[in-house]
Amino acid sequence: MTANLPILPKLMVDEAVKAALLEDWGRAGDITSQSTIPADRQATAVIASRKPGVLSGIALAESAFRLTDEAVRFEVLAEDGARLEKGMLVARMSGPARAILSAERVALNYLGHLSGIASATARFADLIAHTKADIVCTRKTTPGLRAFEKYAVRCGGGSNHRFGLDDAILIKDNHIAVAGGVRQAIEAAKAFAGHLVKIEVEVDTLDQLREALPCKPDVVMLDNMGPDLLKQAVGIAGGQVLLEASGGIEADTIKAIAEAGVDLISSGWITHSAPVLDLGLDIEIG
Repeated sequence: MTANLPILPKLMVDEAVKAALLEDWGRAGDITSQSTIPADRQATAVIASRKPGVLSGIALAESAFRLTDEAVRFEVLAEDGARLEKGMLVARMSGPARAILSAERVALNYLGHLSGIASATARFADLIAHTKADIVCTRKTTPGLRAFEKYAVRCGGGSNHRFGLDDAILIKDNHIAVAGGVRQAIEAAKAFAGHLVKIEVEVDTLDQLREALPCKPDVVMLDNMGPDLLKQAVGIAGGQVLLEASGGIEADTIKAIAEAGVDLISSGWITHSAPVLDLGLDIEIG
């Protein structure tokens, strides 16, 4: 496992996988495997990457086979965070053939989705590795999968933004509009927050940045600013706060954004639109 990855609690993994298996099996279970494969037939299978990428979700794949039938032996051949080449094996299963095939799709759904997020994150992280900026995720996640998707970001070399509405204060443009201004919103947040709660404020202009700085938020999000404006913002802030660039983050823009001198670059795309990494399961013959 890549260093500094959080541990996915087994209980959380098993609960999610159990729900996915029940969704897939429906009322009668895998009637294809039941009708075509003898109950006592054993099999060995491997999961391999069909494209290069970064692995994430091996614990969920293991859970899918274990919860289907404890007699299935699951051997991990690649750890989360591993850089995969085309054809690289990530796991081998042996045991009841029906169980292996019944768990296949759920295991691959988790692996492909999470490895896709890890791979997209790694691509962005590689593009800005020569700068001080970190790539971070957002709350633009699939309902019910946030903890796993944010874990996948970590597998790809990114960092996590807040997990929900309750673990940090992020004052955005609509909050500012209702509160009456940047200063008013930050001051109200400071009066409310406990000593462990970070406060971030989103600004759209350099004037808003200048208004925010004397209020001493922990982070200022610079929304939809191009590299030239970002450089000006970095100069104005002068290291007083962490600066986060957000909006329009793409592979062909992220390098210039990072080189502007910001500390963080947040992207919703890496969780809500990253393409699935193609991994497949094959029965080993002979």
